[in-house]
Amino acid sequence: MISSVDLFFEDEDENERAEKVLVCRLRRSFRDNSNPVQLPDNLFMSYFRVNKHAFGYILNIITPGFKTTQSSAIPPYIKLACALRFLGSGSYQNGVGSDFELGLAQSTVSVVLSEVLDLLEVKMCPVWIKADMSTSEKQEARNYFFERARLPGIVGCVDGTHIGIIAPVQLQHQFLNRKGFYSLNAMVACDNNGIIRFIDSRYPGSTHDSFVWNHSELKDLLESWWLNGERSRYLGDSGYPLQPYLITPFRNANSDSREGLFNKKHAKARNIVERTIGILKSRFRSVLNERKLHYSPKKAIKIVNVCCALHNICRKNNIPDPEIIEEANIHMENGYEPIELDMVNITSEGNRIRNEMLSAL
Repeated sequence: MISSVDLFFEDEDENERAEKVLVCRLRRSFRDNSNPVQLPDNLFMSYFRVNKHAFGYILNIITPGFKTTQSSAIPPYIKLACALRFLGSGSYQNGVGSDFELGLAQSTVSVVLSEVLDLLEVKMCPVWIKADMSTSEKQEARNYFFERARLPGIVGCVDGTHIGIIAPVQLQHQFLNRKGFYSLNAMVACDNNGIIRFIDSRYPGSTHDSFVWNHSELKDLLESWWLNGERSRYLGDSGYPLQPYLITPFRNANSDSREGLFNKKHAKARNIVERTIGILKSRFRSVLNERKLHYSPKKAIKIVNVCCALHNICRKNNIPDPEIIEEANIHMENGYEPIELDMVNITSEGNRIRNEMLSAL
């Protein structure tokens, strides 16, 4: 009897056909008899970037969403392991599928990755990435930033970072950033615990941080807090506009001046978002610039969103932070010449609030 695997290769040279059939059968044997959860804890986290408890939680959430597709024969836990392995390692699909614990062909990895990413974005991102904060969360954040830098009312920080991609088919010039490679400009916001509260990576790498901010839902949320009498603010670097709810450093301040002291404290407090970005990229190396996502911008955005949700799951599960890769700390401000003051939306209220902070130092 001729198997479906045999039929798939019926046009091949006999020797090539026999070799490919053997590879397919070996892969299937490895896959059907493997269980990544049986790996030692340290190896499991090294491969999949989450611990077994978090893996089980994610698996339970997304398993009901799997539909009947060409990958239906693959167990859901293998599918999830495949996706996490790809996101964590940043390897090519062929390398991920060849892992001894997975045993999948590159074409299958492609199908599985798309399927799992869709489920993770729909099921996990809305639950694990939330810009809104409870009263107790805001108070905890205010206490942290005041104790760290004596800056009142701060509940989070925002920064931009490159996500390297290959040259897209359309509008290539818009994705070429000022560092000389193609990218997305991802705006990342985090709280005092390094939890990512907001991610927006929809815009090409040539887009300025201030544009991303002014068209973001995070700005709308902070503005609504402010209009409703909630005096909670974020910190941003000089690539962002000074606003009552977004405090930026003084420009061209002498390091020995009071403004220079304010800038040092501002940078000390804002360091947490730079560290958070570094941890995100070091844990999920698929979003490292040197790896470059070999996908369309639309799929690359999905990968960034999912990695941010997984980062938060790791934080909540107290999974140790990876050693930060130096390249991961590169952020968008370094890629732009400073904007002139008349290009920035500096409000009188923002100036007043920043000057009050300066006087209180």
